[in-house]
Amino acid sequence: MTTKTTTKPFIIPTSGPDHTQLPESDGTFVKNFAEHPQSILLTDSIEPVLERIHPDGQYAIGQDSGIYWRITEPKHKGAEAPDWFYVPGVPPNLDGKTRRSYVIWKEMIPPLIALEFASGDGSEERDSTPLSNTEEGEVSEPGKYWVYEKIVGITYYGIYVIDTGELEVYKLVEGSYQKMKPNQRGHYPIEELEVELGLWQGRYINDSQQPWLRWWDNTGKLLLMGKEREKIAQAREQKEAQARLKAEQERQQAEQERQQAEAKIAEFQQLQRDAVSRLRDMGLTTEQIAEVQSLSVEQVKQILEADSSNESS
Repeated sequence: MTTKTTTKPFIIPTSGPDHTQLPESDGTFVKNFAEHPQSILLTDSIEPVLERIHPDGQYAIGQDSGIYWRITEPKHKGAEAPDWFYVPGVPPNLDGKTRRSYVIWKEMIPPLIALEFASGDGSEERDSTPLSNTEEGEVSEPGKYWVYEKIVGITYYGIYVIDTGELEVYKLVEGSYQKMKPNQRGHYPIEELEVELGLWQGRYINDSQQPWLRWWDNTGKLLLMGKEREKIAQAREQKEAQARLKAEQERQQAEQERQQAEAKIAEFQQLQRDAVSRLRDMGLTTEQIAEVQSLSVEQVKQILEADSSNESS
């Protein structure tokens, strides 16, 4: 006997439990040690971009958090949990409470981008099996690719196969995912955020072996993590402090040289005045003194007048 399987169009429910009434975990383990630091790296480095785009703070980031799209029993079966996703235009908290999950039928705003960090070969993340029912009422579990594409409507879907270091990104075009081609930098543009997603080889935490998913701006400049920004800021401050110190040292040196030059000029002028006075006392005329000292007659007169004023005082 052949069991007939049918696929019916799925419609997201318009009402149902909220995030406080749905499980926040299905009890499974995180599948690899890279997931947690990779999620932190993505969130940390894109935060300044999101703060600029959302000055009101209206956005949410999920990290291995459930996106509920159907009502099932057990309840956690109605969710997919991307390793990282971003939703624009929604509050980070609901009614003063931290989000436990993201419930589509409560907000009806799909994530702009979702990323999966595949521990296997990526076949689970590429599974496009649709939700279907048998004649006996059994429901086949749909693939997450199908859920993201056909039900939730996530604009960008990225699959990063950790073991091979391969990244593929899909974009939703007229209801279907199209595989994107990387640009000349090997990155995938996320136009709405004016950023690019790509792979970066470098040391993060204590791991320099595997490539990491990172963001770049649309000019190809790497978006830095908070610690990287802090180090650059500290280096800039140190450089500026050194520049200020050097400028102060140069100012002090110039002031010292100025004072020394003024002292030498004053000493020379005093010697010149003394010589003029001696020549006057010897009976030389103003013109003769000027010739001997290589001065003008007017300069000699000024020196003699000043000398007379000092003597009278």
